[in-house]
Amino acid sequence: MEQFPRALKPLPDKVTGISAEIISQAAAVSRKSPRRRVIFPFHKSNKDTLHRMLNVIQPGSYTQPHRHMNPPKAEAIIVIRGSGAGIIFDEKGEISDVFFLSTNSNFIGVDLEPGVFHTFLALEEDTVLFEAKQGPYDRTTDKDFAVWAPSETSGSASAYMNQLYDHIQARV
Repeated sequence: MEQFPRALKPLPDKVTGISAEIISQAAAVSRKSPRRRVIFPFHKSNKDTLHRMLNVIQPGSYTQPHRHMNPPKAEAIIVIRGSGAGIIFDEKGEISDVFFLSTNSNFIGVDLEPGVFHTFLALEEDTVLFEAKQGPYDRTTDKDFAVWAPSETSGSASAYMNQLYDHIQARV
């Protein structure tokens, strides 16, 4: 089976223009990815203190709800293309808020303080988010995954994701 990266390689330039070509390349990879998403980083290393990236997401991509606790990190998400739903949960896993994000709506982004459980679902193909959060990145501590939600690789992840889509569709 062909391997797909979670993230593409950043360009080596000191200044990177965020172009339609970069977005198109990342979207093409995200469509082929089994995860239905891919990160295009602008920071050059996981050790950088500020991480900036495009997250290109297709409908049907599931990210287990999580928060950034240890170390605590705020996160900002802004939609560049497409649309999606930023879903906020309380400690017990109940949905406390939904932000419908689109360049054509009231909300184009959401800013999260550390410790807020959240996930994001794409509502259109080739949805592109610009994300920024504090580095450095350590995969073992970056996300505190919600124990009340299935992991991305769980057999029940698809059913849970569909429940989330049903919930947000009822709010449209």
